[in-house]
Amino acid sequence: MERGSWVDVEPDSPFPIANLPYAATANGTVVAIGSQALFVGQVARALGSPWQEALLQPSIDGLLALGPSGWADVRATITTWLCDPAQRAAVAPHLAPIDAVQLLLPFTVADYVDFYASEQHATNLGRLLRPGQPPLLPNWKHLPVGYHGRAGTVVVSGTDIRRPTGQRRGDDGPTFGRSERLDIETEVGFVVGVPSALGEHVPVGDFDRHVFGACLVNDWSARDIQAWEYQPLGPFLGKSFATSISPWVVPLAALQLARVWSPAAQTPLLPYLRESTAWGLDIGLEVRVNGQLVSRPPYRSMHWSPAQMLAHLTVNGASVRTGDLFASGTVSGPRREEWGSLIELWDNERFLADGDEVVITASAPGPDGMRIGFGEVRGRVVS
Repeated sequence: MERGSWVDVEPDSPFPIANLPYAATANGTVVAIGSQALFVGQVARALGSPWQEALLQPSIDGLLALGPSGWADVRATITTWLCDPAQRAAVAPHLAPIDAVQLLLPFTVADYVDFYASEQHATNLGRLLRPGQPPLLPNWKHLPVGYHGRAGTVVVSGTDIRRPTGQRRGDDGPTFGRSERLDIETEVGFVVGVPSALGEHVPVGDFDRHVFGACLVNDWSARDIQAWEYQPLGPFLGKSFATSISPWVVPLAALQLARVWSPAAQTPLLPYLRESTAWGLDIGLEVRVNGQLVSRPPYRSMHWSPAQMLAHLTVNGASVRTGDLFASGTVSGPRREEWGSLIELWDNERFLADGDEVVITASAPGPDGMRIGFGEVRGRVVS
C-alpha cells in the first residue's frame, strides 16, 4: 500500500495510511488517519458513493454487512480519497481531530463468545485454582475451550465499570457482597461481518470470508465470584457484568504482515482444526494500571488462532451473525512481565481498588516499518 497521504501523519503514528481502522459516531462511520478522524459517511454522501447509506449509520453495522468484496472496495476508495491530491478539496472538510470526536460502541453486538486460547494463562490459572492437579485439563490441546458471554454488557472504552456483587466462598458457606477480587483480562476480539446459516460449519480456510476485523477487549472478571460458581459449568456472574472493547476496529486487510503460525499448528489436531494458512497474529499489547505499565502480553504466543476458534464455534452447526464478537481469552506470554491478568501478575493476592483505571493498547507490524495501532480500551472501577 502506498505510504504517502496528503494528511499530515507522524512517522510513528499508530494510524498510518496502511491501517485505516473504523469507528462509529452519531454522524456516521469514521476512519483514523494520523491524529485525525475522517467522517467517511459524510464524504460518501458528498461524492455520491454507493456505500453512503451503510457508512452514515451510527455504527459500522452496515459496513460489516457488505462482505469481503464491499470491505475491499470501501477500503480502496478511502485510501484513494486520502492519497490522491485531487481529492483533497472534497475530503479535507470532513476531517476532525480524533480527540474532539465522540466515539460510540462500534457495532451492535449480536452474540459474544470468550475463549481460553493462551496455554500460559490456562497453565497459570490451573496451578492457582486447582493446586495439586495437572494445570491443563485433558481436552485443552484438542479444542479451543470457550464459553458464551452476554452481548448486552459489552461496553465501549471509557465506560466506568461498576464493581459487581454476587456469592463468594466463605468458611461456613456462601457469603454475598461486592467482589473483592476484581480483575482484568487482556484480550483481542474478532468481529463477524458475514453470517452463516444454522447447521453450517465455517471451516478454518473461510475465516476471512466471515470476519471483518479485530479490536481490543478487557473481559473484566470477579475472581471470587468466579471461583465459587465456575464448577462444574464454568463462568457466569463472575464474567457477565461487563466486557469493554476499543472503539476502533482494525480490518483484517491491515494485518496481513502480522500473520504468523500459531503454536497449535505444531500439534496433532482433528481435521476440522488443521490450518493450511497462518492466522495467528503478531500483536504486541501493553497494560497500564493507573498509568503504570504492568505487562506486555504477546498475542503471537496464543496457542489457538482466531480461525480455529471460529471453526470450533460453528462445527456443531451453531450460526454466527453480523456483529458477533468472539474474543481470545487472556493473552499471556511465557515471562511474568507478559502475563495479561492481575491474578497472574499479583499472585492471586492483590486486585483492583475502586478508582483504579486500566488502559490496554496494542500494535502490529505494517509495511515499511509502520505500526498498525488498535487505539485503546480504557475502564475505571467505581463502587
